[in-house]
Amino acid sequence: MPPAELPEEALSEKFLAATGPGGQNVNKVATACQLRCNVFALGLSPDAYARLRTIAGSKMTAGGELVITARRFRSQEANREDARARLAAMIAAAHIVQARRRPTRPSRTAKAKRVDTKKGRGEIKRGRGKVDLD
Repeated sequence: MPPAELPEEALSEKFLAATGPGGQNVNKVATACQLRCNVFALGLSPDAYARLRTIAGSKMTAGGELVITARRFRSQEANREDARARLAAMIAAAHIVQARRRPTRPSRTAKAKRVDTKKGRGEIKRGRGKVDLD
């Protein structure tokens, strides 16, 4: 499935100071990318919106904004691309409709076979009892 097209007017980016490896560069350069997406501007169907809320979890604010923070890479551009790719993957996953599970029942033959097996095991165990020496 191709990544979902994200309208630029629904997105806003902010660059923060990152953590982790990078030495002094981390302390002086804002490389982490915080991507905010207004979910209502995406025009999702109600079902897709509900699935996106479930997938996003705590990344979704009460105001319908999805917040993704990317700080895996040392460069601003790589983190920016990572955040956008993660957002597109979430939206694509929200569009996938799970097939409904149809519960099945065991057949009469299968039930009888299971009972026979259980009775057989019971007989084996009963045969392990104390031996009578009369």
